[in-house]
Amino acid sequence: MIEIIKRPENISEVNTMSPLTWAYIGDSVYELYIRQYLVNTTKLKPHKLHMEAIKYVRAGAQANILEEIEESLTNQEQEIVKRGRNAENHHLPKNATIQEYMYSTGLEALIGYLYLSKQDKRLKEILELCIDKINKEKSI
Repeated sequence: MIEIIKRPENISEVNTMSPLTWAYIGDSVYELYIRQYLVNTTKLKPHKLHMEAIKYVRAGAQANILEEIEESLTNQEQEIVKRGRNAENHHLPKNATIQEYMYSTGLEALIGYLYLSKQDKRLKEILELCIDKINKEKSI
């Protein structure tokens, strides 16, 4: 398989990164996964795809997802979430509470960490859990 996007060679390099760096990458990975999921499962036009994606990627939705899947995480994954959630971020959210923003940052940090450390199987499991939780919430 050709590596399109270069990731760090070893885990020690990932471990020295800031949790906000993990979250920065995790935000992109999560949004790309959601967009691809919507393209594969709907016949929506681009504007409607965007509107639907917002339901998955907004901070409040991510905070709710994390709350739902937290008990499915390993101790190490919970520690990564905690580091992401507690990282000092001077950004004030516009459309979310500070707590929602902190929790969404924790989820994004986990996704970014798993991606950067090439734990692709576990990353896929977590992303599928996220989709399942959102779909379950939408059907209620």
